[in-house]
Amino acid sequence: MPIETTASVVAGVPDGAELLAVPYTSELVPAVELDLPVPLPGLLAHYEAKGEVGEIIEVPVAREDGVGRVLLYGVGDGSPKALRKAAAGLTRRARGRDELTVVVPEGDATAFAEAALLAAYSFRIGAPGKTPVRALRFVSADERAVRRGETVAQAVALARDLANTPSSVKTPAWLAERAGEQGVPVRVWDEEELQAAGFGGILAVGRGSANPPRLIQLSYVPEGPAERHVVLVGKGITFDSGGLSLKPTENMKTQKTDMAGGAVVIAVIGALARMGAPVRVTGLVAAAENMPSGTAQRPSDVITHYGGRTVEVLNTDAEGRLVLADALAYADAELDPDAVVDIATLTGAISVALGRNVGAVYSTDDDLAKGLLAAGRDSDDRLWRMPLIDEYAPALDSPIADLANVESGSTYGAGSITAALFLREFAGGRPWAHLDIAGVGRSTVDDGILTKGATGFGVRVLLEWLTRG
Repeated sequence: MPIETTASVVAGVPDGAELLAVPYTSELVPAVELDLPVPLPGLLAHYEAKGEVGEIIEVPVAREDGVGRVLLYGVGDGSPKALRKAAAGLTRRARGRDELTVVVPEGDATAFAEAALLAAYSFRIGAPGKTPVRALRFVSADERAVRRGETVAQAVALARDLANTPSSVKTPAWLAERAGEQGVPVRVWDEEELQAAGFGGILAVGRGSANPPRLIQLSYVPEGPAERHVVLVGKGITFDSGGLSLKPTENMKTQKTDMAGGAVVIAVIGALARMGAPVRVTGLVAAAENMPSGTAQRPSDVITHYGGRTVEVLNTDAEGRLVLADALAYADAELDPDAVVDIATLTGAISVALGRNVGAVYSTDDDLAKGLLAAGRDSDDRLWRMPLIDEYAPALDSPIADLANVESGSTYGAGSITAALFLREFAGGRPWAHLDIAGVGRSTVDDGILTKGATGFGVRVLLEWLTRG
């Protein structure tokens, strides 16, 4: 559900603010004059306050109609990362309140507002739990910066909502309907059109489900001249049972979020339309439900992808690369982009390599990789470049097809790398990057800007790269 907390900018601290948050630095200097019951130096000394990020001191103050609260909060070094942590901590502290007035510290107001709103995100079906603060009032902040932060936060929330929606509701057709709500032109291929056009990978993965697959194309074209044309490709597996290569029950419980990459693509293009960004972006979401049944694809089947390349399917649980391969081949053959970026919860192996706080980027182009890495640092959707090791390519050899979808033995290992090498085969010779977000696409904790469930990782880095890179 969208972030329901509202954001506004006010010129000064309103009289009688019930809950007021004021930053202070390592020199223990507050940003505004405060009428505190205890002199500030003594108060801060009592709490051994150091101005560290995440530090919050709650002080009761007299109000005409009762008692108010001042939250003195530390901002550390004032970096965007520190401001995000400070803002998220304030929003969480204000849960259940009607309003929080925040004196915004110097620095990146976009990062501050974005984090404050993301920390208010919740997804619940049924009776609500403890509600987030209803309104945030930012004092003396740059209006344009706050609005950009709000737009980014709402886009991340949309990606989270799409991924968190149960798969009893979320079918490929449902996902296509949500794409159609983003205010941009949308084209959808149904199963008959996919068959006629030769999208063999998407069809093969969706064969076992009662909910047929879809290929979803969203098109954002700026009003003025476009600086470049970028294609974003998202994995849209609305539920992944593993197919006939069935997952264990525990591994299956989170698989409603296996379309997180597709959710990111939908959310990013909707946000670009609201921002009026000067870049043309086409989004492709390859959507299917991977289920076991009498019609499901089998290990040892050979499928023919868009463009004619054949693949021997050795493991039906390596299905994400099969649907992405079709979309990548289509983008290369038909859309003529300057660059292609795909994003997917693709491999468990990347979680072993990078954990749950950093996403992976593979790329055939150094400038593209550098741009994404820089955008990741600035947006706090952090990425680490992983190698495309050509010596591992024989892992994908098949005796009967052009490629196998997984390694048949254990000679090479490196499952995330070999998955990226598989995708590279379909991206053509143009600049291409692959973001593996399997480790960072889901959170197991409520902390900072994160809420248990889908994270929306990828929205912030792609918006940063597309609008400022």
